[in-house]
Amino acid sequence: MHPTAFIVFHSAAPHPVEPARLRSTLAAAGHRVLSEEPFEDPGRSGSRWEVTGSVRQLRALVNPLDGNNARSEDPAVRALSISVVPSELVRAPKMLLVMDVDSTLIKQEVIELLAAHAGCEDEVTEVTEAAMRGDLDFAQSLHTRVKMLAGLDVAVIEQVRSIIELSDGARELIASFKAAGHHVAVVSGGFAQILDPLAAELGLDFACANDLGIEDGKLTGTVNGQVVDRAYKETMLRAWAGQLGIELGHTIAAGDGANDLDMVGAAGLGVAFNAKPALRDAADARIDLPRLDVIGNLVGIA
Repeated sequence: MHPTAFIVFHSAAPHPVEPARLRSTLAAAGHRVLSEEPFEDPGRSGSRWEVTGSVRQLRALVNPLDGNNARSEDPAVRALSISVVPSELVRAPKMLLVMDVDSTLIKQEVIELLAAHAGCEDEVTEVTEAAMRGDLDFAQSLHTRVKMLAGLDVAVIEQVRSIIELSDGARELIASFKAAGHHVAVVSGGFAQILDPLAAELGLDFACANDLGIEDGKLTGTVNGQVVDRAYKETMLRAWAGQLGIELGHTIAAGDGANDLDMVGAAGLGVAFNAKPALRDAADARIDLPRLDVIGNLVGIA
């Protein structure tokens, strides 16, 4: 039996020309399209094709057609994302989706919201952006930023929690995965004091984040215990998959920055969500639309 994989293409609007180019490219290389499942959901349009060939073969073919790599001045072409998804992932009886939190599950960076209360938002934002680009060691950057929060009243945590906004489609994505019998977790370089109540509200299976030091009702400017850096994010992905009895090839990891590189690389499908270049270049799939539930389209979960 010939191997197959799924080619998924999506954009903010239908593309009458690019799918034809894709079909022509596949046929010229001797690959057959076995099935097509078009989708039209909020904020995007696309289709998922099952195609003969290995993941490696198909990625080599479609990579030049992907809008991220296509040499075109046409913004419509550049907006088209084409991903190759392993068929064993799409057909897995149980999947584990692990997501970053700041700028992925939620729209904001929590540490910047806290820093606004401490009067050091610009300084913290500058360090955060450098860390997400991969220019700074994450653990070092975290300690530098958290130190600037020393002395903040603990009541600020609740104020920040109250203004957090989920990314568009996040709630729908989680609900669809859970309804299909799959598992969803989040791992964050942010803070458990913010994340844990949100994870409980969303019914997530697991959540892991840094623990802010607090004494006498004030932030100490430190974090307790293990720093959740890029290596630890991968550790948690593997640990949760093992705990659930899920093969690593049946996992999905999604994030936006350099701190997500290890878990995105280790997962069965690594997704870059409106990501920095370092992660966009390394991920198996990219989403450049402001809808997190496109992840469901990638693996056939409505």
